[in-house]
Amino acid sequence: MHTEILDEVSIQRAYYQRTAGAYDAAHLQEQDREHLFALRILDSIIDHFSIASLLDVGAGTGRVARYLKDRHSKLRIVSIEPVRELREIGYASGLSRAELIDGNVNKLEFAASAFDLVCEFGVLHHVRRPAAAVAEMLRVARTGIFISDCNNFGQGSGATRALKQLLNALKLWRVADLIKTRGKGFTVSEGDGLAYSYSVFDNYRQIARGCRTYLFNTQPAGINPYRTAHHVALLGIKMGERLTPE
Repeated sequence: MHTEILDEVSIQRAYYQRTAGAYDAAHLQEQDREHLFALRILDSIIDHFSIASLLDVGAGTGRVARYLKDRHSKLRIVSIEPVRELREIGYASGLSRAELIDGNVNKLEFAASAFDLVCEFGVLHHVRRPAAAVAEMLRVARTGIFISDCNNFGQGSGATRALKQLLNALKLWRVADLIKTRGKGFTVSEGDGLAYSYSVFDNYRQIARGCRTYLFNTQPAGINPYRTAHHVALLGIKMGERLTPE
């Protein structure tokens, strides 16, 4: 099993090494509008909760840091990205080597509560065990975490979504996904590399155990984001933290 995980990591890193030059064109334009919308929500959250420090995990070329630095001059931002080729593009775009560093979301090399807020944008659907990554994010966050990612149960036609949600309710979704992926548990595509079937709601209870939660559908959806939203952003503010600005 450990060897299989290493192989999957290698596939994903090789994909980003090969496509690094096109990363910003693919992820900073209108076709990535769900993350841009979520990033603008995060921009407001920083002001509302008086966030002074932020850690962005799986940062790619540092798009989050570059966006926020222009708007929050006093905000301390550190971004971690394991793919050297993506980091090099970030450095060429103006980020320092102290702002964009090597790192692993599953084992963050920071002390507990080292940052006010920890965020991720489109990373967890590339992680085999997202609960472990979320646990690390919660550990190093003092005020809370912000995740912007897929909701596989809100993707597809109405009939497809209903079937997925039924299988999930019956605790059969993982079995169905293994059948669909022929036992691999992941897919590989030219547009996204190696990805697992993932929903932000997979980690909702984990986050809600210690946080007050706020949900945002970042593309048009119905009244129930779990059932209808293709992509979801989730803010978790730790219990006991202030809910209004100082």
